Amino acid sequence: MLAHSLVTAKSAEPAKLMLFLHGILGNRANWRGIARRFVAARPDWGAVLVDLREHGDSLGLRAPHSLHAVTDDLAELERSLALTIGGAIGHSFGGKVVLEWLRSRANQSTEAWVIDASPSRSESDRDASATAEVIRTLDSLPRSWPSREAFVASLTKAGQPRAIAEWLAMNLRRTNDGGRRFGPELSVIRDLIEDYARTDCWDIVEAPPPGCSLGLVIGAESEAFSPADRERAARIAERNPQVSVHVVEGAGHWVHVDAPDALLALLTAHPTPAR
Repeated sequence: MLAHSLVTAKSAEPAKLMLFLHGILGNRANWRGIARRFVAARPDWGAVLVDLREHGDSLGLRAPHSLHAVTDDLAELERSLALTIGGAIGHSFGGKVVLEWLRSRANQSTEAWVIDASPSRSESDRDASATAEVIRTLDSLPRSWPSREAFVASLTKAGQPRAIAEWLAMNLRRTNDGGRRFGPELSVIRDLIEDYARTDCWDIVEAPPPGCSLGLVIGAESEAFSPADRERAARIAERNPQVSVHVVEGAGHWVHVDAPDALLALLTAHPTPAR
């Protein structure tokens, strides 16, 4: 089962749970700060910070490795929880997972937020992809290092920004000899990226299931949504009250890092899922 952590407001007794889903090569800690502020503002909700398959502590799950498999993982997780899942928030890869997950939510009151993840198909190995470049860099390096500092130094020497190297270091696992090993299997990560890239989710954006509200949050300076994607999303929101589109000024792809206050204001506006 997926590794996860539950966050609630102090002394609160939430009635429902919100899933927080990270992007490729992230983990559940990426959302911790926002989740704490979310439940403080909306104490009727608890937050479930999830490590998606082959991320964080959710390592070694069986193939196939696809968006469908990830949504099956979430269904298994939901069955294990004491409270009802009432919504999901996902960034990047996690955002498209949210869209696929929505397919199973017909006639369930559901609040969904997709953070800078286009529903379109894409090229998984395009040269301009920062994720693809990170994967290539990791592939060129050893899997084990004597220390976290050695891992960060290797990545920066290979051309990655120090901030990215420090972030990737969150994936390191301590080994028996006191060293560090990169946790996720890159072959599995590639499988997930490839399925993400070939999956089109516009049908679920065009017509979310009854009972579901869907907020698309786009970083104003991000390239994740093409101009055509942005226009299509805006047209859908104009004609479908279940769907809303929010462009966050001053934010790139990492909306929750670049503009956490603006994002939190959206997430805590208490939308009511359409029925």
